[in-house]
Amino acid sequence: EHPLYGRVSRVVAGGDYITTDTGTGLVHTAPGHGQEDFETGQKYGLEPLSPVDNYGRFTAEAGERFEGLSVLKEGNEAIIQALDECGSLLKAEDYPHRYPYDWRTKKPTIFRATEQWFISVDAFREAALAAIDEVRWIPEMGKTRIASMTSSRSDWCISRQRSWGVPIPVFYQAHTNEPLINNSTITHIKEVFRQHGTDAWWTMDTQQLLPEPYRSEWSLWVRGNDTIDVWFDSGSSWAGVVNTRDNLRHDNPVELYLEGSDQHRGWFQSSLLTSVAVRGAPPYQTVLTHGFVLDEKGYKMSKSLGNVLSPLTIIEGGSDKKKQPAYGADVLRLWVATVDYSSDVLVGGTIIKQVFDAYRKLRNTARFLIGNIHDFDKEQDGVAYEDLPEVDKWVLGKTASLIRRVREAYESYQFYRVTQELLAFSNQLLSNFYLDVSKDRLYISTPNDRRRRACQSVIRVVTEAFALLLAPLLPHMAEDIWQNLPHDGEGVRRSGSVF
Repeated sequence: EHPLYGRVSRVVAGGDYITTDTGTGLVHTAPGHGQEDFETGQKYGLEPLSPVDNYGRFTAEAGERFEGLSVLKEGNEAIIQALDECGSLLKAEDYPHRYPYDWRTKKPTIFRATEQWFISVDAFREAALAAIDEVRWIPEMGKTRIASMTSSRSDWCISRQRSWGVPIPVFYQAHTNEPLINNSTITHIKEVFRQHGTDAWWTMDTQQLLPEPYRSEWSLWVRGNDTIDVWFDSGSSWAGVVNTRDNLRHDNPVELYLEGSDQHRGWFQSSLLTSVAVRGAPPYQTVLTHGFVLDEKGYKMSKSLGNVLSPLTIIEGGSDKKKQPAYGADVLRLWVATVDYSSDVLVGGTIIKQVFDAYRKLRNTARFLIGNIHDFDKEQDGVAYEDLPEVDKWVLGKTASLIRRVREAYESYQFYRVTQELLAFSNQLLSNFYLDVSKDRLYISTPNDRRRRACQSVIRVVTEAFALLLAPLLPHMAEDIWQNLPHDGEGVRRSGSVF
């Protein structure tokens, strides 16, 4: 029998959260205050009593003596006193134990069982798992990760009690609290939101928000205060952003979703579930997952640690340009392209300097190439392939092979392979071999010597290919190369830009 309320309290077998190495093995179970307790209550038919209001104070359900008291403050003291007065208190003492705190406010948290809106994932779980097989996952382990999370996830609670957010457009009967949501109300609210934005739910009168025939009896209805889960909000972007554009609207418009690995539980999954539930198909063709950026020592960047390196500092330099020089956007992009993003990546001053050295080698090679075709006109001076020396044909073959491998790397989003291929081609094949053995032809031969023009013909092809292959990664360098290529024929470049 309960010492304060006189009711009989059942004794049941708890769950796995009761262990033999902690406590007595007897656990107070409050089905209205915690997920594990709630599940135990559901198993044994215990009522999920939750006598706590939105402000953390006891309600009338807790009894007249405790109503209005703060649960974590004077409420605790009042209950201990009441137990002592009725002779049920054996001992009271303070002792350290683990308790959940809110990460933002650093205050203790009270869990409550409250009425919420849910999506039953069971209704389309198998369809979602089948849709996962239709998607290309980069890296491949992403498929296993999201499939595991989708197969084991519980029903999706989509309502939140926040002071801001997208509202859940539901009205409630003032006396019975019965919800009102149907095609008529949704159609009307959609039009209101389209004209005035979602804030209209909070700023307009209930009468304005209700459609006919409910408008005439508006005093019987109260608008809900729940907001929708932000993951449902962002997970619907395929519908709210993409499908509203006629030029993108077709069965599967989004080619690529990319985010950090934590989004298999977040955006990737919420987008998948909303799309499968509504359309029966995944919202994306490819999902790319990347790791997180850490400092040079492998630590998470934090203002408190003072190890944050801003991208803008890399591009424009820091306050002390000697210690933090300006490298420009291309160097930052080259760093991104050199790392294996499938896992966490490191960045810092030393690493960026090494990347800059690689960038400078690419640029020096490009300068050498352009400098040696300044007097070359492809239409007038070009040498046909069949008339080229064998070494020149060999270089063109290597260039064609490079183009094929780089395109394959781009298409598979393996940008580090792109940089490896381009650096190897630039440093080893061109600088260390071909351009070195071609110096006699370029510098000693007369301007119109057939051997010199043959070499220039090859360099022109190589330079164009070099610029085009660099363009997605290093757009500024690629455009610089393209703009400095010699004119063709009547003085008009093939295209005004490398893009």
